[in-house]
Amino acid sequence: MANVLEIKDLHVSAGEKEILKGISLTVKSGEIHAIMGPNGNGKSTLLQTIMGNPNYTVTSGSITYNGEDVLAMPVDVRSRKGLFLALQYPQEISGVTNSDFLRAAINARNENPVSIFKFIKEIEKNIRDLKMKDDLAHRFVNDGFSGGEKKRNEILQMMMLKPDIAMLDEIDSGLDVDAIKLVSDAILKLKEETDLALIVVSHYERFFTSIKPTHSHVIVDGKIVVEGDDELVFKIDNDGYDWLYEELKIEPLKEDRPMVYSLGVCARNTRSLNG
Repeated sequence: MANVLEIKDLHVSAGEKEILKGISLTVKSGEIHAIMGPNGNGKSTLLQTIMGNPNYTVTSGSITYNGEDVLAMPVDVRSRKGLFLALQYPQEISGVTNSDFLRAAINARNENPVSIFKFIKEIEKNIRDLKMKDDLAHRFVNDGFSGGEKKRNEILQMMMLKPDIAMLDEIDSGLDVDAIKLVSDAILKLKEETDLALIVVSHYERFFTSIKPTHSHVIVDGKIVVEGDDELVFKIDNDGYDWLYEELKIEPLKEDRPMVYSLGVCARNTRSLNG
């Protein structure tokens, strides 16, 4: 049975500012959705809201996963249901090793604890595949990591947790050409093994060429203004967004500075809070 994430007419605000202004999107098992658009137009906000960042408030619309109300779920429940977010700005967690962090996360998803032997064998294999340092399992999560190491560590977490739907927020930024290929190969291998669905935010055609999106969407001013397949990725890469502004008769937004948030309790749904 295919997993289905369905977003309907989603409106989201941060403080007094409305960021998403009616996003609708359906993602099914095995699909790869490319999310594009200029900075400051709502791409990261969409992913953060799906995962439950408390700094964003859902004012109207819905998010369901296999028919269940995602907005009613705390972040940890969303994760246990099979949703995963690779952060644009991964946080450092001093004092917690990667191995302890991942074992706790895996055990939280299963009735029976994973065996030590199986866990060590799998994490060591994935570390080798991603060409990360041998001592990574014993290092604190992202503590002292380079930007590229942090991004690959997000992919390691995805490989170990095996989510049903993975959201990757500019996972390719900070990676060189060789690292992009490693990450792309790891993503596609997991997709083949598990029928993983992906929602991918990136500005780079090179990364999208590697993972071959089945669907492409462009967000401008909090709305999906055009959709297509991988050909849309190539058009944006070649021609930028000026043709889109002209065709749709819209003004480009002034770029906002990115906000760096960590996840806490679930994103609030004001309809539920207000009855």
